[in-house]
Amino acid sequence: MHFLSEDLEDYVTAHSQDEPELLAQLNKETYQKILLPRMLSGHFQGRVLSMLSKLIRPTSILEIGTYTGYATLCLCEGMQANGIVHTIDIKEELVDFQRKYFDQSPWGNQIVQHLGEAVEVIPTLDTKFDLVFIDADKENYLNYYELIVPKMNKGGIILSDNVLWSGKVVEPLKEGDLSTKILLEYNQRLKNDPRVETVLLPIRDGLTLSRVL
Repeated sequence: MHFLSEDLEDYVTAHSQDEPELLAQLNKETYQKILLPRMLSGHFQGRVLSMLSKLIRPTSILEIGTYTGYATLCLCEGMQANGIVHTIDIKEELVDFQRKYFDQSPWGNQIVQHLGEAVEVIPTLDTKFDLVFIDADKENYLNYYELIVPKMNKGGIILSDNVLWSGKVVEPLKEGDLSTKILLEYNQRLKNDPRVETVLLPIRDGLTLSRVL
């Protein structure tokens, strides 16, 4: 679903920072070889993630849902020189693909890949995070959030992707549509949670910024 016309989306992209060459290659190869390439963050959202990371200047980043690693590399662009990214995904077949591009970037040694269910991996991470990006199975968004908040540094930012869910959040809820049901609960939780302050941005499929108080 396009929230803006395609012409306006093209204009927005054309008047944002150019996509780095390595990410352009990753984008192209994802569309050529990987299932569900629509899951890729892409040029415009990638530049948004990069800009936010550069403003935050994180030392510790957590990404839930690596896919092919496009967003991972965008988040790395603002990371401090001694920073570490922990990125979690369940798809073993993508690990080598991710690593190929990670190692071509300046941050290969700073990106730690975790293979497995995020609800099991997150409790094992003995660190506090400055920046978290949630972009995985929607049914677990509430679970991820509750695991993450205690691991955030004060003033840390939690980014949540796909929170508009192709507009389904403002349509009548269909029976059996668990993903939309959870996202509706999730969006309300973030709005009401006194531990964070939240703004929902209508970027691409919806991107929420939550600042931990």
